[in-house]
Amino acid sequence: MTTAAPQTSPYAVGSLVHARGREWVVLPDSTAELLVLRPLGGADVDIAGVLPALETVVPATFAPPTASDLGDQHTAGLLRTALRIGFRAGAGPFRSLASIAVDPRPYQLVPLMMALRQDTVRLLIADDVGIGKTVESGLIAAELLAQGDARGLVVLCSPALAEQWRAELHSKFGIDARLVLPATIGRLERETPYGQSVFRQDGTYVVSTDFIKSPRHREDFLRNCPDLVIVDEAHTCVADTTARVSARTSQQRYGLLRALADKPDRHLLLVTATPHSGKEEPFRRLLGLLDPRLATVSFETRAGRELLAQFFVQRRRADIREDFQDGAHFPSTRDSAEVSYTLHRDYRQLLGEVLTYARETVRSADGALQQRQRWWSTLALLRTMSSSPAAAVRSLNTRAGVEEADTPDEADRTGVLTVSDPADSDGAQSADEVPGVRLRATAAAEGREADTEPAAGGVDEEERARLVAMAEAAKKLEGPVRDTKLKKLIATLTDLLDAGYRPIVFCRYIATSDYVAGHLTKVFNKKGTEHPVAMASITGELSPDMRLNRIAELTGPDENGDPAPERRILVATDCLSEGVNLQESFDAVVHYDLAWNPTRHEQREGRVDRFGQRTDTVKALTLYGADNPVDDIVLKVLLRKHERIRRATGVSVPVPQQAESAMQQVFEKLILHGETPSFEQEGLFERSQAGADEQLEIAWESSAEREKASRSLYAQNTIKKEEVAAEVADIRAALGTGEEVREFTRRALDALRGMIADRKQGGFTAHPEALPSGLRDAVTAALGPRHPRPVVFHDAPSAPRGEAALTRTDPVVAAIARFVLDAALDTKFPAWQRPARRCGVIRTSAVRRQTTMLLVRHRFQLNLPTREGGVRTQLAEDARVVAFQGSPEAPQWLTDEEALALLDARATGNTDPAIAAEHVADILAALESGLMDALRERSTVAAKELEASHHRVRSAAKARLAGLKALPQGDPDVLGVFLYRPAATIQLGADA
Repeated sequence: MTTAAPQTSPYAVGSLVHARGREWVVLPDSTAELLVLRPLGGADVDIAGVLPALETVVPATFAPPTASDLGDQHTAGLLRTALRIGFRAGAGPFRSLASIAVDPRPYQLVPLMMALRQDTVRLLIADDVGIGKTVESGLIAAELLAQGDARGLVVLCSPALAEQWRAELHSKFGIDARLVLPATIGRLERETPYGQSVFRQDGTYVVSTDFIKSPRHREDFLRNCPDLVIVDEAHTCVADTTARVSARTSQQRYGLLRALADKPDRHLLLVTATPHSGKEEPFRRLLGLLDPRLATVSFETRAGRELLAQFFVQRRRADIREDFQDGAHFPSTRDSAEVSYTLHRDYRQLLGEVLTYARETVRSADGALQQRQRWWSTLALLRTMSSSPAAAVRSLNTRAGVEEADTPDEADRTGVLTVSDPADSDGAQSADEVPGVRLRATAAAEGREADTEPAAGGVDEEERARLVAMAEAAKKLEGPVRDTKLKKLIATLTDLLDAGYRPIVFCRYIATSDYVAGHLTKVFNKKGTEHPVAMASITGELSPDMRLNRIAELTGPDENGDPAPERRILVATDCLSEGVNLQESFDAVVHYDLAWNPTRHEQREGRVDRFGQRTDTVKALTLYGADNPVDDIVLKVLLRKHERIRRATGVSVPVPQQAESAMQQVFEKLILHGETPSFEQEGLFERSQAGADEQLEIAWESSAEREKASRSLYAQNTIKKEEVAAEVADIRAALGTGEEVREFTRRALDALRGMIADRKQGGFTAHPEALPSGLRDAVTAALGPRHPRPVVFHDAPSAPRGEAALTRTDPVVAAIARFVLDAALDTKFPAWQRPARRCGVIRTSAVRRQTTMLLVRHRFQLNLPTREGGVRTQLAEDARVVAFQGSPEAPQWLTDEEALALLDARATGNTDPAIAAEHVADILAALESGLMDALRERSTVAAKELEASHHRVRSAAKARLAGLKALPQGDPDVLGVFLYRPAATIQLGADA
């Protein structure tokens, strides 16, 4: 924890000292024995410790400009922006905003406000898919680190999302995290001194949850884990542990989180869009990590719901829609539709044979255990048949099943996990291979000798021959002639592409994804095609890095720098349905395979329907077989019912356990008790469903109504985000807008001979080899020595990999700002290397009287209440433009708005340099008398305004206020003096 300097220290936080031949600012943590100093105008990487007993340290003052250092209105703007971009100790109530590149929406600040209320932050952030949970948790992390309430950070996530998290932390929040994965641990251990841990409590890391939960690394991680932990996709850590297939993984994940949560002063952020799978026990286990009372308290009572509200934040799209009425990138409409097709007669015949086989196999089972095992095996066969001929071939060759269960109940639990799509499974790691055990039928289908005996519950020769025959029949169905589902997909994608959409096709199985991608490539890219379509297939067979690389190859510029083709299709399994951001490159989703859980559909659509999507209307199309009884059951029992209740109640709730039971009952009636179905027969579903539908409807609607009642008590509703947003807007404006940063970077590089050139793809390029040596070295250090030349500056808030983002926190932009400011303060630089100057006299029609503008930097000692009841001292800086009319001896001060308007004033005439120097000299002389007294008064006023701003935000968050104080430190620094004179009239001596 950072503490105030002891009273015995001769230097207050924010005061200036001279040591080692330069001026420094005194920082918190300084004592009489050790001064912690940052060079005036320097960055955090330049911070040093100085021992006054061994080195000469004396008080210092900021040197004013000289009258001969003259520029124009452009140099004034460059100087001001360079100063603001360089701030890393902004004065406002959100201490982290000076170090982040993201511009948060008002609703994204609400979890931060809730966090500020808590002594130890414990939150479950469960906002809807695609509205910015990563930004929300990142804001909390950045603020806790900036305020000193946390020393380090670790993000626990799936390996598929690790690189994305690392990139988001770096690009948006200026946090450099180390990746801890199976692929990186060897290098990290080699870089760590012998006997020490890879982890440090003040370090920042992105860690694979499944890697670190293993016994080999778990204890070392727990001993050295930082005090702030973010758990992504937290629902996967509390999944149903009763099924053997997932018991060990789930128990280890939960055990790791439980051990982390048991440390009472550890901050813990749980992040998930699906906190409740419809099963109460996993949800309670998740909440119990935040506060043990939540594991047992009744949410039927007001007291229970109010307790939950302290730790739980959840918003749906409708809750935050008003925050996007100012042109922010967020889709206004999701155009959803069902697209039906009719099975080819050969496909229909084979499906009938498979259904007959399923019925006979389950009925002939020996005992309850074998019956349940065969039930799930045949259900998997039916699902793969509905997916694609390729998946059906693989399923028939393996006779997918659940052979490892010991009891009927365990067979059911395991079957749900392997055949269905439970909401509490790890979507980023979902098993997209056809489930089951490879039997002798595989060898027979491949024309070779079998090398293993069938597993328990295997098949005899007659049954094996029957499976092989059905597999061969399925193989003949491949292609758009007999596979009418594929034919309908081709037509659907053609319409989407012609309308300008870039679709993602989601499949359930690897075999289906590869099959679909292969046939789409043949159709859309056949020889002579006028407008070819870029195509890729991404499945769980690819490592997380390979998935990202394949997406980059499909969507990024080629090796020649040419942009990716706009006509593109991505085919993927559900390995991409959670966590991966695809909104910048795609804007439509086609559900080629129906998910057996509505949540999975929401996750898929959330890849494109999310914050940052520039297409106003995104498409979501669901393909289904109009005469396929399997699709019929899934649509009517789950998907349509879920959508109807969501529209009626305004909330989206998980599938209740009754829905899973109802769907199983319908399948059982279809498989066990039905005859070979006539697919055209009306009423098949209705007769099978019987009375289960009414019970399910009641359970689902009741769950939705309870959810609505609970949400009315959420703590998020008590926070006036508009007031908080106004404070943030003021802070961001003081630090420099995005447009200012872009204009500053272009002008500075142009003046420094960077050879600016616009790009067709957006942004511009600069050549670092032509820049001054100091800046060239800084740019090379920021980008790496092997970075391609020239440097590409991208206009987007999140620049593609290998390009410099035009944000104030990008290391290249920050290096340019530091160089411009340092050169302005040091007149020994050559003139061409000083694009910003500290003085100027401008003739302009923007003023009618002589007007003086001063660029002033204030420093404050900021005392912030701590969660422990004490006070933490921090340094805060603020740059302001002030102006007065008339003479320096009798100034008439302008408002802040009038002063800022001078930065846009255009020069309409020249001033003789000698006369200009005389005018500036008069103003500088006045600084030593009455003008500095006026600036000191403005420092006092600014300190009161700063204190009031902190007070407002802390009051809105109901945070501690005792001890809050902002104190001006030393005289304000006058960085620039600029005189604006009325435009010359036609008379002699106009320059006089």
